[in-house]
Amino acid sequence: MLVCHCKGLSDRHVRAAVSSGADTRRKVVRACGAGSVCGGCRPVIDEILRDHHEESADAGLSLEFAPAR
Repeated sequence: MLVCHCKGLSDRHVRAAVSSGADTRRKVVRACGAGSVCGGCRPVIDEILRDHHEESADAGLSLEFAPAR
């Protein structure tokens, strides 16, 4: 899915930046450029960051305390 129309960046670009350590919107901007022009994609970037943080937190839980899915 195209996330940043100004830079022509997909969610894969943003997710790759996040997976490589860009854990804030500012770091995503520096890593791949998404969100650096008009800002229209910033809500989607924030959503990707939030999803990544939630997945990371879930991965840190032991199976004994992990919520059932």
